[in-house]
Amino acid sequence: MPRVQVETVQGPTRRKIVKELLAFNARAAGRGKYKAMTVTLRQGKDIVGGLTGSTWMNWLYVELLWIADKYRGKGHGRSLMKKAEDEARKRGVKNVFLNSFSFQAPGFYKKLGYKEFGKLKGFPAGHSRHWLKKAL
Repeated sequence: MPRVQVETVQGPTRRKIVKELLAFNARAAGRGKYKAMTVTLRQGKDIVGGLTGSTWMNWLYVELLWIADKYRGKGHGRSLMKKAEDEARKRGVKNVFLNSFSFQAPGFYKKLGYKEFGKLKGFPAGHSRHWLKKAL
């Protein structure tokens, strides 16, 4: 029998790991209805902001939220979050979670009703990472 090895690799190997972990999760917690989500903010044909995430196991995970500098502070972030939350509700989702660095927008999310449930200080150096959640 060949010896078991640990190695660092690049490329399609990641797909195998994801596939196997998802199969394990399904056996343990049941099959959730995983579905990706993208909400965009457009000025004509140009994308000037957007949100990416996914719904799974009755939760929405907001992975990324970005708005071009000149469109910030005008309520567009709130609109993107509302659209994502509304879509999540249509999918039967009951809760949302996300994370944000201290130099990004934890205060913004708190204004939208999100509550912090975790904080990692010193990541990155001089800052912190915040995990927040909200019931829909």
